[in-house]
Amino acid sequence: MLYYKYVEVADPEAVKLWQRVLCQLLGLKGRIIIAPEGINGTVEGPVAKIKLYVQAMNEYPPFREINYKRSEGTGEAFPSLSVKVRTDIISNSVADWGVNPNQLTGKYLSADELHQWYESGKKFYLVDMRNDYEHKSGHFENAILPAIENFRDLPAVLPELKQLTDAPVVTVCTGGVRCEKATGLLLKNGMQDVYQLKDGIVTYMEKYPNQHFKGKLYVFDNRILMDFASDREPEHEVVGRCVYCQQPSEQYINCTNDACHRHLICCSDCLAEHTPFTCPQGCRA
Repeated sequence: MLYYKYVEVADPEAVKLWQRVLCQLLGLKGRIIIAPEGINGTVEGPVAKIKLYVQAMNEYPPFREINYKRSEGTGEAFPSLSVKVRTDIISNSVADWGVNPNQLTGKYLSADELHQWYESGKKFYLVDMRNDYEHKSGHFENAILPAIENFRDLPAVLPELKQLTDAPVVTVCTGGVRCEKATGLLLKNGMQDVYQLKDGIVTYMEKYPNQHFKGKLYVFDNRILMDFASDREPEHEVVGRCVYCQQPSEQYINCTNDACHRHLICCSDCLAEHTPFTCPQGCRA
């Protein structure tokens, strides 16, 4: 179950202790980040325990009215429970943007509205705010895919994004948390007609499988790619390409160089030929 909320958290350390005890009592695993600006988490466990977790969250006033995004798990998405306090709920490196989504963020566009925009042929720019290795396995049609290895690198591509002035700009990410802050950054830098896909790509794919989103959705747990039933239908298109032979593949492999560990797509045949697996053009480290 994926969720987030931008809301003032007066005592992040106290919330961290509460979250850790709550998840341990319920036997939940996952990753939860708490910061003065809010909470961002993904937890996994039996349905009954997840319901109890949501009930406990709703009893804490700041965390009410969270939109939880549920999906079928494997029981092995996370090896353990991690609950941490950071400067922001995305990473420790974007707090200096000076963007508070509770004060400045883009207009929300629902999954239904985005689908209608595609179907009607409306002119708009769709910008994928995920890391480059995420959108290599799947992305929306005609999406602008900035070459950023990490979300914190977004300011580097602002000059090219600021040229998108003749049509609405729609930002997308996995569950919505990055777009809340990304659209605030775009608005802060003078852009005007800025939207964000409400509740992220995961919500769109659940409603409109194989419709304008091609490939699979990358997720930050042991599943790596989120498995929708529609991914096994004939309409499913594999957009990922092996870094060695460029053949279609949806298999991610970590570079074995300890100074790198870059996440790349590699087919089984090439993996067998290149073991231990390393970056074909040389590591970034």
